[in-house]
Amino acid sequence: METWKQAVLAGAAGTAAILAIKGRRPAAVLVGSVGLAVLASEYPREFARIREELPSYLRQGTRYMDIAMKIGSKIEEFSENRAARAFEELGEY
Repeated sequence: METWKQAVLAGAAGTAAILAIKGRRPAAVLVGSVGLAVLASEYPREFARIREELPSYLRQGTRYMDIAMKIGSKIEEFSENRAARAFEELGEY
């Protein structure tokens, strides 16, 4: 990879990270997209393969998000039950 491309990638990644931390997400996405475009120009076959496999990645990500949401709801239920029991125990005294 040419040095100017490495510099663009490093600059885009750093700038996108700083913008994301500062809460300027649209700007971070824009700058990150520039870095991805430079990376895609260097490795077109790999990006084509990723683009073809994207639907399976999305399905897996959706499945993991569903699992995480179920776990979160169970934790919420347990904490609510525990808080209710603790409140009942305080009422006994």
